[in-house]
Amino acid sequence: MTYKKLRVIISGGGTGGHIFPAVSIANKLKEVNPGTEILFVGAEGKMEMEKVPAAGYEIVGLPMVGLQRQISLKNILNNIQVPFKVGGSIRRARRIIKDFKPDIAIGVGGFASAPLLWAATRMKIPALIQEQNGFAGLTNKLLAKRVGSICVAYEGMERFFPADKIVLSGNPIRSEIHPYTAGDRDEGLRFYGLTEGKRHLLIVGGSLGAGTLNRAMRAWIGAGCPGGEGVEVIWQCGRYYKAGVDEFMQGRELPAVHHTDFIGRMDLAYACADVIISRAGASSVSEICAAGKAAVFVPSPNVAEDHQTHNAMALVNKGAGLIVRDADAERELLPTALSLLQDPGRIRDIETEVLKLALPDAAQTIVDEVYRLV
Repeated sequence: MTYKKLRVIISGGGTGGHIFPAVSIANKLKEVNPGTEILFVGAEGKMEMEKVPAAGYEIVGLPMVGLQRQISLKNILNNIQVPFKVGGSIRRARRIIKDFKPDIAIGVGGFASAPLLWAATRMKIPALIQEQNGFAGLTNKLLAKRVGSICVAYEGMERFFPADKIVLSGNPIRSEIHPYTAGDRDEGLRFYGLTEGKRHLLIVGGSLGAGTLNRAMRAWIGAGCPGGEGVEVIWQCGRYYKAGVDEFMQGRELPAVHHTDFIGRMDLAYACADVIISRAGASSVSEICAAGKAAVFVPSPNVAEDHQTHNAMALVNKGAGLIVRDADAERELLPTALSLLQDPGRIRDIETEVLKLALPDAAQTIVDEVYRLV
């Protein structure tokens, strides 16, 4: 395929789960043709307005707010604003499109993508959306009939989208994530100061952290780390919880538990982990598949349509992972993960199945679909 220079608008955001795939798509577009010009469109005040410029791309904001599903006075007042914000955002989106003159518009989910892709499709601009989760978001469901292609990460998405528009692409992930080798594992052990011959558990709570995972760890440590003989732990507690975890760990002599707010070399953390505990956000699940790791997922209950449970069950139903409910995590999570750590045969079985679900070339697949539409 010849990759000619394009002008591309990418819209969406609100969470890292939307932003990271968007930046990965942009990076691949620039890789196949460095002359391609890319403009991001996000929601004013949301994290994409900071994260996208940090990745080296220009972004403009729309005055968009999302519809809140829980009933409260604050949310009712928010929802009253939505129709007015939508109208203003569509008008601004039309001006952005007229000024930038894109060859194609890409939506990655999140409420900012709705007005931009609505305006683009009304103006006969080719459009594509990418759905990261196993349960489609409201914005993408609304846009599905208007766009030319829908790139998805899971099978069975015909229940949300027109089947003839679906492309099974997977989620774009960091290029350094891949199935580990013995050399990668040794490098990871050295990098994190871990011990060869022990079993290694990685707990990933995201950049801000996951309160449930941290409470489960604190409960396990408070009980004397039962079942933890011969186990070393990398515990990523997150920036939001770091001070509290530091205070909790003060005075506890636990050289086998390494806690940190942030993991800079996630590839090496994956490489040396025998088992991973993680939330079930789309990017996390896709990376674990690409790394070929055995994981225990704890889906967050605080997400729209419980989509993290759908993400996790797509693996669990194929023997490619385990699941513990958020409400049961404090009691069941560490015993479940430690039991798996003691069963190398079961770990190998899960690793075999999870690798079958990996789609490591997702960004390239999406870029090829962009060029097909253009």
